[in-house]
Amino acid sequence: MNMAVGNVTAPPAPKSLDEMRLPVVMMRDILLKTIFRKNVETASELARAICLPINVTQSLVDMARGQKLLEATGTLHANSGGEMGYQLTDAGKARALDALAQSEYYGAMPVPLEVYSEQVRRQSIRNITLTRQKLHEAMGHLILPPSLIGQLGPAVTAGRSILMYGPPGNGKSAISNGICDAMGDKIYVPRAVEYAGQVITVYDPIVHSAAEEDVDDPNSLRRTSGRFDTRYVRCHRPTVVTGGELSLDMLDLVYNPTARTYQAPLQMKSTGGIFIVDDLGRQAEPPQKLVNRWIVPLEEGRDILALQSGEKFEVPFDTLAIFSTNFHPNEIFDKAALRRIFFKIKIDGPNQEDFLKIFALVARKKGMPIDQDAMVHLLRNRYAEINHVYANYQPVFLIDQMISICAFEGIENQMSPELIDRAWENMFVKESKIEH
Repeated sequence: MNMAVGNVTAPPAPKSLDEMRLPVVMMRDILLKTIFRKNVETASELARAICLPINVTQSLVDMARGQKLLEATGTLHANSGGEMGYQLTDAGKARALDALAQSEYYGAMPVPLEVYSEQVRRQSIRNITLTRQKLHEAMGHLILPPSLIGQLGPAVTAGRSILMYGPPGNGKSAISNGICDAMGDKIYVPRAVEYAGQVITVYDPIVHSAAEEDVDDPNSLRRTSGRFDTRYVRCHRPTVVTGGELSLDMLDLVYNPTARTYQAPLQMKSTGGIFIVDDLGRQAEPPQKLVNRWIVPLEEGRDILALQSGEKFEVPFDTLAIFSTNFHPNEIFDKAALRRIFFKIKIDGPNQEDFLKIFALVARKKGMPIDQDAMVHLLRNRYAEINHVYANYQPVFLIDQMISICAFEGIENQMSPELIDRAWENMFVKESKIEH
């Protein structure tokens, strides 16, 4: 039975060892390694540690007992509802150490790649329908031209790829974050997936913000653990942001030679969410090369990764890729690459009317009274010097500068033509030759 929690169908919990679709020896070894490393004793403690229902955990325990790797301790734990305790036999300890030498991974049982792929389809970013109102609410703190929402909406709903370009300081990053806020629903991220006997960890607390977790009370009549497969963590749709530091090897599996496990690359961690490449053109790799790496994923909805052995395999690519750049697209891409990026949206600076709206909004928020003489001076004299080209970051910058000057001079927050001039000097550096 598929259960829906929120809008997304939750992964059903496995009911038997056969339903796990994992090698039996691998499951048994993870059980033994977990007992060895975490010192857990009862079946319910073990079930929590390996993230499986108690009946499936008990089947694994019984199998390990049959192979003389586990034995009952003979003590009933009063604090665990009179449950039987288990411990590793000498043969079990030897097997656990042998298994740890092959891979340090223990704890949550991994999800087979093909099972994970089914869940990705159930919670695909392309299943989201975003209304104008939802997007408007998420972007409410930004003053944007009405036509921009009309361009962003279809781009996000298509779940394809977006290139935002335009002069710096006009909120391309803030718009990307607003898109993520507009999605609002929750998805299920596996703690780890398995392919060809290898474990790839996916859940990353830095990238994935877990929603509230249900903790089972063993004495409660209403158990919650059957609601979904606890090998997954219920999370907000992820947002991975990378900038000038992005390199091609960050898009490959990361192998840990000590633990002998893999960590999912950035784009796999962003599955079901958004991958933002900020400041495209500032990376060590040329933008054309970076986008070439994304061509197959963007067009075919699948990515190709490689194990240490060189074996290549497919993983689902279900991510809204947002590229943001201060360069004109024709400067950094050829026509073939541009064709692959589905939506291209120019983010321009505000006109004078919107600039004044933003200025008033920021001033009110920061407790800075507006002074008419100062504003006339700013527009007529200062902005005239730069042909009245406005940027969204400038009101915040100028007001913060004036607040800092007032604090230093020991006067109340205020603006004047003189304070405007002092703030302006920090916003633009005068062209001059420096003698070395």
